[in-house]
Amino acid sequence: MTDLLTLSTQELEDVLIEVAEATEVKSQLIVFNDDYNTFDWVIQCFMEVCGHTFEQSEQLSLIVHFKGKAVVKTGERNVLITMKEELINRGLSAVVESAVEG
Repeated sequence: MTDLLTLSTQELEDVLIEVAEATEVKSQLIVFNDDYNTFDWVIQCFMEVCGHTFEQSEQLSLIVHFKGKAVVKTGERNVLITMKEELINRGLSAVVESAVEG
């Protein structure tokens, strides 16, 4: 293991960047089931907002229906927040949560 006290400032910054990348926080867009939206509407929303294929959207809509919720997209928080807002504007119930990967 490298002695952190003997590292230069640049070397220390490089180590911190590596640690940050190793424990990078990814976010998840989660959609919840409701009694209002039709399967066709949810599928259309997933295709238009999340960029999923028809087949992916159909499968996700079934998971949401039967499990009560599903992670429909993972990625950068800022991007997912925009998608969440658009899904909410279309009448779906959605949140963005962080999940640590490492």
